[in-house]
Amino acid sequence: MTDPGRLGENARPYFFLSYAHTPGTGSSGHDPNLWVHRLYDDLCEAIMEITPHPEGVPVGFMDRGMHLGEGWVGRLSEALARCRVFVPLYSPRYFRSEPCGQEWRGFATRRVVSRYGGDHHTGIVPVWWVRVPRENLPSVASSLQFNHSDFGTDYLNEGMLALSKLGYFRQSYELAVHRLAHRIVQVAESVYIEPGTTDDFLTLQSAFEPPEPARQLRISVLACDVRKLPPGRAAHAYGSSALDWQPYRRESDLSLVRHAQGVVSKLNFHTSVHLFEDEAEKLLGPPGEPGADGAAGTAADGEDGADAGGDAGGGEEPSAPGVLLLDRWALLDPARQALVKRFDERNPSWISILEPWAEDDPDCRAAGPDLGGLADETLSRSRGELRPTFRGVQDGLPTLSAFDRELPVAAFRAMSGFVDRTRPQPPAEEASRPRPNLREALTGGTAKGDRPPRGPTGHEQQDTWNGSAHPGSGEADPAEGT
Repeated sequence: MTDPGRLGENARPYFFLSYAHTPGTGSSGHDPNLWVHRLYDDLCEAIMEITPHPEGVPVGFMDRGMHLGEGWVGRLSEALARCRVFVPLYSPRYFRSEPCGQEWRGFATRRVVSRYGGDHHTGIVPVWWVRVPRENLPSVASSLQFNHSDFGTDYLNEGMLALSKLGYFRQSYELAVHRLAHRIVQVAESVYIEPGTTDDFLTLQSAFEPPEPARQLRISVLACDVRKLPPGRAAHAYGSSALDWQPYRRESDLSLVRHAQGVVSKLNFHTSVHLFEDEAEKLLGPPGEPGADGAAGTAADGEDGADAGGDAGGGEEPSAPGVLLLDRWALLDPARQALVKRFDERNPSWISILEPWAEDDPDCRAAGPDLGGLADETLSRSRGELRPTFRGVQDGLPTLSAFDRELPVAAFRAMSGFVDRTRPQPPAEEASRPRPNLREALTGGTAKGDRPPRGPTGHEQQDTWNGSAHPGSGEADPAEGT
């Protein structure tokens, strides 16, 4: 019987290197991820030396910050679906990274088949990049059984990053890389991991334990892609998916959603990424359900039946705050405009809208007045209920720095709306009960609004409480005068 794992398997990468991108400090000018790149290159070379892997076929895969035009999301998702071993670089930053958790999830959903009845039941080979106390590991990592004692004492004590950076550990680094390469090949030959789907990995839920709901942030994107562009719009800002949208392409090589994740992660938000069109029905409910006119509101929504966000029915209750990144060019599609109009009618307080509109894009300059008016018309309710401090963003965000300033404001505004929406409400009878009256309590049960009888001077009569005066004594009531 032919082993299905051998069919075309030589064309599959041996490993997928998953790591948390370290942001630069700007002081040294060096790439802080240089040492990860070095480890990747050394692993590829070592595996080529000990295997008959075909020349010209990639040995591994790592995200080097590919540009939009290279179809970053698609290529990374395909590599996750085809690689034979998953190699996560453990560090405190790694387990706080939503994309890293999504990469782990994308690999872990693939079915594992043991080739020879061995004890390998996973294709994950972790690496101590920076030592992390085991009690700080998420459950998916702490439950893995692995033994790195043969990687060397220096590796166990210091982690791979220290070995790669410090010349003192050169021999220890070479030993650890050699043993790691052998471990990757051993696991790849011991198990067969069925190829997975090539769906956008950014839409997956992180494999790491989520924080409290208010500290999660759902980033939804409604944008064009190169498959369907409106008249007058060039393809330079788009890729094969809306998640590739890059309105500020002259200022950043990253897609907008990837850049946004980096910004809000510094605010201790854990993000997930979604295509707005895929989740619109869940959010909005079927067309024709009660919307935001206040008729279907609840007591928690305020006296007029609509809460601060105007929401009054339809769709599911929120699981986390969110931000919608809206490409105004998408409003030229009638179906997409109708979705946004329905969103505006519901106007959920736990989702903020941001509309990037690059000032250095000639298409945006030419169509600015028309599409700005279309956005005003489509989002009329949202526009009208913004407080003055937020109204400036409706003119669009002309630069990446403007986007970076407004995104934290939008995230915290959505978090506030989410907390208000999900805060437990008191029972109806308790909410309608009058507040206790301090004067009534101290004067022995005088009815609310009544005052004790006055003495001949017009002051309230003297009363005592443990030998001292209290409200209701002969002192003049400041509110009444003398």
